[in-house]
Amino acid sequence: MNDHGMLIVVSGFSGAGKGTLMKELLKRYDNYALSISATTRKPREGEADGREYFFVTEEHFKEMIETDALIEYARYVNHYYGTPKEYVSNQMKMGKDVILEIEIQGALKVKEHFPEAILIFVMPPNAEELKRRLIGRGTESMEVINARLSRAAEEAEGMEKYDYILINNQVCTCVEEMHTMIQVQHNRASNNTEFLSHIREELKNIKS
Repeated sequence: MNDHGMLIVVSGFSGAGKGTLMKELLKRYDNYALSISATTRKPREGEADGREYFFVTEEHFKEMIETDALIEYARYVNHYYGTPKEYVSNQMKMGKDVILEIEIQGALKVKEHFPEAILIFVMPPNAEELKRRLIGRGTESMEVINARLSRAAEEAEGMEKYDYILINNQVCTCVEEMHTMIQVQHNRASNNTEFLSHIREELKNIKS
């Protein structure tokens, strides 16, 4: 079978629990690598440079754009976010399924350049739960929370462009559903053309 890693793009409303899902997925399975994005926003409490994000200045980020060092980038709530190319490429060559946790603008740009990428959109069971989770984080003002809710309403218009929709109601169940979605893609015939050609040749030789 194809041992080259796949590219998985995970998006979702801010507060949908994407980060928690990713951490649990990486804890349970060793075939995944989480791509680290570069961002111009300031670190939140407990975040470290090179772990959650590469925290860079706006000037540095613009240099990365000019030198084509990013797979995608977008501006979201007054800050830039982008995916560095080199890390993603190296991990996939080693057979890792690389997960990009990015917003919808960037996800659709990735799909344009990498049609084989899997797009998964994570959401809470309802809008009230989304608001509750955002407030429960206790890291942002109501002004910022309302901006995120307004942004979620805009993002909801693009959900049909994703390959899968994943309702994050219980983390344990959601993680297993995500893993299954990705493994199904690995087994698609279109992702294993080299392996299928090899089997055909073997069958011909066995008969003769």
